[in-house]
Amino acid sequence: MTLDCKKCLLRESQDEELYQTIAKYVSNLPLSEKASPETYEARLDVCKNCDCLINGMCKLCGCFVEVRTAKAKQRCAKDLW
Repeated sequence: MTLDCKKCLLRESQDEELYQTIAKYVSNLPLSEKASPETYEARLDVCKNCDCLINGMCKLCGCFVEVRTAKAKQRCAKDLW
């Protein structure tokens, strides 16, 4: 049995297949809908330190944070970014 990190992003988890699916989705977003790489990473840093992150998902809204942070017009459910 493997234990998942409750405070990890999907890219840091042991579920490589799920991460690859999410990464493919993000990479296929139209450029006009994507946040800049700098914004994406800054948002992920905030999410990674949030008490609502669990196994790559936000407990408040149920999103995969690596998807939500990649979209330019999305907002944090706790209004942290």
